[in-house]
Amino acid sequence: METPNLDYLRQISGGDIDFENSLLSILKLEFPIEYIVLSNNFKNSNFDKVALDIHKIKHKIGMLGMLNSVDLASECEKNIRKGNTEQYKDLVLILERINVYLKNK
Repeated sequence: METPNLDYLRQISGGDIDFENSLLSILKLEFPIEYIVLSNNFKNSNFDKVALDIHKIKHKIGMLGMLNSVDLASECEKNIRKGNTEQYKDLVLILERINVYLKNK
């Protein structure tokens, strides 16, 4: 399983530490909220909203350098739109890993 990292943020920042810190602050603020909303929508079987939530959150996954996980999130989003939730548990493992990573940054 991939590990979240700041390589992509460093790459797009061009060495601008303030920009990196700003993006990291946004991730730390928004990600936990979006994850809770996603989880609640899943618990309530509101799968149209779950698919939208995944669409929003997958960009944050990419910002943390987890490109294979972005692919999994895209597949999960597509499958949930079709009523197939099998991949959701795999996505949750990724999101939990990111949540812990961001809490420790």
